[in-house]
Amino acid sequence: MFRTKSVEQSIRDTEEPEHGLKKSLTALDLTVFGVGVIIGTGIFVLTGQVAKETAGPATAIAFVVAGVVCGLAALCYAEFASTVPVAGSAYTFSYASLGELVAWIIGWDLVLEFALGTAVVAVGWSGYIRSLLDNAGWKLPDVLSGTDVAEGFGFDILAFALVLVLTVILVIGMKLSARVTSVVVAIKVGVVLMVIIAGLFFIKAENFKPFIPPAEKQESGGGWDAPLVQLMFGYEPTNFGVMGIFTAASIVFFAFIGFDVVATAAEETKLPQRDMPRGILGSLVICTVLYVAVSIVVTGMQHYSELSVSAPLADAFKATGHPFYAGLISFGAAVGLTTVCMILLLGQTRVFFAMSRDGLLPRFFSKTHPRFHTPYRPTILLGVLIAIIAGFTSIEELATLVNIGTLFAFVVVALGVLVLRRTRPDLPRAFRTPLVPLLPVVSVAASVWLMLNLPVETWLRFGVWMVLGVVIYFVYGRSHSRMARENR
Repeated sequence: MFRTKSVEQSIRDTEEPEHGLKKSLTALDLTVFGVGVIIGTGIFVLTGQVAKETAGPATAIAFVVAGVVCGLAALCYAEFASTVPVAGSAYTFSYASLGELVAWIIGWDLVLEFALGTAVVAVGWSGYIRSLLDNAGWKLPDVLSGTDVAEGFGFDILAFALVLVLTVILVIGMKLSARVTSVVVAIKVGVVLMVIIAGLFFIKAENFKPFIPPAEKQESGGGWDAPLVQLMFGYEPTNFGVMGIFTAASIVFFAFIGFDVVATAAEETKLPQRDMPRGILGSLVICTVLYVAVSIVVTGMQHYSELSVSAPLADAFKATGHPFYAGLISFGAAVGLTTVCMILLLGQTRVFFAMSRDGLLPRFFSKTHPRFHTPYRPTILLGVLIAIIAGFTSIEELATLVNIGTLFAFVVVALGVLVLRRTRPDLPRAFRTPLVPLLPVVSVAASVWLMLNLPVETWLRFGVWMVLGVVIYFVYGRSHSRMARENR
């Protein structure tokens, strides 16, 4: 269960003609992928919501805190991705350092994280498109917009179609995916910058007072929806005040989710030792700066107590008499979610592909396309399944599973850096995580703390999924593993 797969063996697997991926990505492509998946509705919605309910104008500080937590994990990811440039991200890193069972658990976790993330984002994209169509005077029938799901039959045709189109793009090739992403990210970042620049002219200094509002006790029912940390330690999170900034950081952290997807493309990078650290850290820095700027603009345009929760940035422009920018924000959100959806689907298929190449899932899915050199079988299978889920299901409650899954991956990667430094100090490392072991230990502590701030019901659902994964491993994966066959 705890046998490890050597880094050398992992790299040799990528050289098999039928099971290797085409190297076509550069540092710029990776940075664009990172920005593309991180910037979604969070920058347009979450900033104002947290400012009104949790931190006030100090939301800007909360974004910095969350960015630092992500940065700690990013430094660990950068070392692994440059040392083990193989598809699979945290799954592959775990296999090389912590053993097969841990690798399976984290791979199973990532499959859930990316699948649900893709479906949730596709449904969100559909909502923005329907809103834009309504503004243009075109309305989809309720039965095809997913709005009748609660009452009977309903199918979200737009979410379904989006996932299928993105599946085709990913099958055709990574370079095409990178080009599509580059165009869409350019539009999305352009909209964000335009909103920031325009918003600067409507800022009023009095709206920043008080910058850190007085602390208020956070209301919680104490049941399954209460944070786990509250039940464990009797800790009562606060809104506003200095501690409110850290509570806000645990919320806005989830606006950063996605930078770890960059690591799944390590095998398809031309110079992974140099470009993976640049792509991971570069995209994180860019998005942190944009998030901080947006939070300053939105709290400066309107007093935090008056911000709307559903569309704070758009409504702030409406309140200042500039509805044009509100429409621009909706357009930017709709365009932006396209790349989020595609890159999450990319990460999902690469993890699945790596697990099948190792025999933990059927090897049938580990063959690449003879012309495009992409993992077309898992891409098509997962694309169709996720399209159906997005078409028929409204899964807001399951979205928190994406959050806990990501944090769990952060913990495993940080621990993996510590283990691999001790077991394989001889490995050439183009990028080295600084301040080892202190920095990985701090990264683990920060991620665990944010996990403890998630509701108890999220932990229960996550536990059920993990137990199911362990059962599948012992029934199928353990005996079919390539490592098991080679050791016989």
